[in-house]
Amino acid sequence: MATRRHTFVFSTASVVCVLAMCPCVASAQTNAQESVAQRVSDSVDDDRIPDPAIQTASEPAFKPSLGQVFSKTFDDFKRLPSLDSAVILSLGGAASMVGRPADARISHGFLGSPSKGFFNSGAYIGAAWVQMAGAFTTYSLGRATGSSKVTAVGADLISAQIMSQTLTQAIKFSAGRTRPDGTSYSFPSGHSATSFATAAVLQRHFGWKAGIPAYAVASYVAASRIETQRHYLSDVAFGAAIGIMSGRTVTLGHGNARFALSPAAAPGGAGVNFTWVGKK
Repeated sequence: MATRRHTFVFSTASVVCVLAMCPCVASAQTNAQESVAQRVSDSVDDDRIPDPAIQTASEPAFKPSLGQVFSKTFDDFKRLPSLDSAVILSLGGAASMVGRPADARISHGFLGSPSKGFFNSGAYIGAAWVQMAGAFTTYSLGRATGSSKVTAVGADLISAQIMSQTLTQAIKFSAGRTRPDGTSYSFPSGHSATSFATAAVLQRHFGWKAGIPAYAVASYVAASRIETQRHYLSDVAFGAAIGIMSGRTVTLGHGNARFALSPAAAPGGAGVNFTWVGKK
């Protein structure tokens, strides 16, 4: 029991349907699916060869240029104000407030922890330049191989990183909170934001087979920021919310929302809440 304060807790308690898509988005997707189904049906009835674009609807045919990626990112920022974003940030803020009274105790509890050294890689994995390099590499590979799917994933990763870092840095300079190690700009955690943004994009494109390990890595990065005295629990909780919100915003229209996910904070640790919300 004495080691509980050193543990980064994964909570499976249901909270709310944080990341369930807005009804209008679900409706738009349903209508789009019905439209494709109708086109297929019409082509069969007319004894025509189906449009190849219909047969490969799951593989985006559009491979955006870098200019179009940045243009899309600008449009993503305009879509940011939404009910989905408000719910995610509200829960992220609530988790941050719950964890704030225990910030100092949890941070000090990691000092002299036997886990010292285990979390060192988190500083690199969650670094903005590493995450952005990974996003551009994915995009470049997609363009080089002609894979529209990989290109789309890379484009969304780039957009998510730009959005999460822009929001994080703006709040950092506004809040001006001192880090546990005495340096500046603690709130919110940029490493947590970038890692959770990547996890959200991967989950939306590839489902939970990619989402679960991606969120596990993001949680490891968030824990590392507390262990290395770079952030408080409340910092990583709100940073995670920013990342999830950014990843979901740039992937609007991808994936299903059978599980909702939100950052969690508790006096004994931090983690991720999963909630079953059913099929769309």
